[in-house]
Amino acid sequence: MSRALFKATSLVGGMTLISRILGFARDMVLARYFGAGTVMDAFFVAFKIPNFMRRTFGEGAFSLAFVPVISEYKTTREHHEVQELADRVAGTLGLVLVGITVIGVIAAPVLVWIFAPGFSVNQSKYDLTVAMVRVTFPYLMFISLTAFAGGILNTYGKFGVPAFTPVILNIVMIAAAIWLAPHLANPGMALAWGVFIAGVLQLLFQVPYLFRLNLMPRPRFSEGHEAVKRIMKLMLPALFGSSVSQINLVVDTVIASFLATGSISWLYYSDRLMEFPLGVFSIALGTVILPNMAQHFAAKSDAGFSATLDWALRLTAVVVVPAAIGLLCMSGPLLVTLFHYGQFNTQDARMATASLSAYAFGLLGFTLVKVFAPGFYARQDTRTPVKIGVISVIANIVLNIMITIPWAMSGASAPHAGLALATSLAAFINAGLLYRGLRRLGVYTPAPGWQPLFWRVLIANLVMGGILWLGVGNLDVWLGRDAVHRGLWLAFWIMTAMLVYFLMLYICGFRLRHLRRVQVT
Repeated sequence: MSRALFKATSLVGGMTLISRILGFARDMVLARYFGAGTVMDAFFVAFKIPNFMRRTFGEGAFSLAFVPVISEYKTTREHHEVQELADRVAGTLGLVLVGITVIGVIAAPVLVWIFAPGFSVNQSKYDLTVAMVRVTFPYLMFISLTAFAGGILNTYGKFGVPAFTPVILNIVMIAAAIWLAPHLANPGMALAWGVFIAGVLQLLFQVPYLFRLNLMPRPRFSEGHEAVKRIMKLMLPALFGSSVSQINLVVDTVIASFLATGSISWLYYSDRLMEFPLGVFSIALGTVILPNMAQHFAAKSDAGFSATLDWALRLTAVVVVPAAIGLLCMSGPLLVTLFHYGQFNTQDARMATASLSAYAFGLLGFTLVKVFAPGFYARQDTRTPVKIGVISVIANIVLNIMITIPWAMSGASAPHAGLALATSLAAFINAGLLYRGLRRLGVYTPAPGWQPLFWRVLIANLVMGGILWLGVGNLDVWLGRDAVHRGLWLAFWIMTAMLVYFLMLYICGFRLRHLRRVQVT
């Protein structure tokens, strides 16, 4: 079973890798054509509003409540009962989403004021953001229904289709920026329309695969269906618990709207690079283990539940820690190589580097949350992550006040990096409390072999990090190179880091069987 999990995680990670690479291509296009000024600040806020609600509602609370229940139905019920559940959920979810979308479009001015109050002092910037929100907000409805379809597909082991779906967004956004923007009076609106069109196409892409499973939903509003009521009950606390990191990012956006123009864009570009390993590995891992643990819970297999979680943590230690070290050591070269062209100038590169370094510090914390939280959701416990989430959000706000505000008032450069640092620290607090909760419940017991794994990973990372720190060079060196030489040197150091890391792991005695030996029954 551990091999099957590894294969599924690799598949989701591979599909996500394709999406992230195209995402970088998209961001390179946006940086070249629009830079990091008013238009991009407005768009990032306009996109963040439905995206925040999507991650909170669609891929967040709904998926975390829906997947365990449909997994239980798949394990213990007949196919026609699963079909009825899908029909009832589709009808109820669709009706709710239509209502939310209408309200969101009408209330766009209020939403902009809430998410970016600093924009109100610049009327043209505020008006542009409101116009963009009215176009991007329906994306919430389309992508939430896409997440619903993806939840069904993931439950039946069809992980690749939902993982590939984000590729469509990146392709459409690139097309909108290059070909649609020149034909509009306000080129920035092309980006908003790109989001809208992508949402429609992403939903349609899932439909044929649902037909193949004979689970294409026929929307019917629920009139007291037991499972739908249970999903709604689970969703209420999960709405907050699943959105902790998103709420923290919103708090960052609110504060950043009062900082120098470009701060929101700098945070966006650095967050995109941090999201690369988070999306390719961490989110993929969480996606795979949730239905697996839910099925273990439904089958009352405590040993299988714990073993799945332990396997995920071992894989996290081997993969995410070096990714964080590499991101920290190469934050400047990565940003310069990918984005320092056209309207994205040297100042933008330096400012984004500062925030990426702070985000890199929190990569392990973000990943651990993606691993630990499904341990509660798989058990249909959404209340505990909520309680922990409240603490995390409060910690993030307090840390922002303690770090960012004094930083900005001192006149020092890059105060926006304080926002990224506070978010990273809050992620570790969240992960630590989730871990403690799982241990207290007795549902996770570390398997033998953690101590030698810890030392092997530590030594390999120290050697790799030392070589990168000494060899990569400072940012000025990279700024002075042309695009070709930047790309070649970046590829060289990435390959060198990977070679050194895995070679040191091997020398220290690590073998793949140290991951596979944890049997999931």
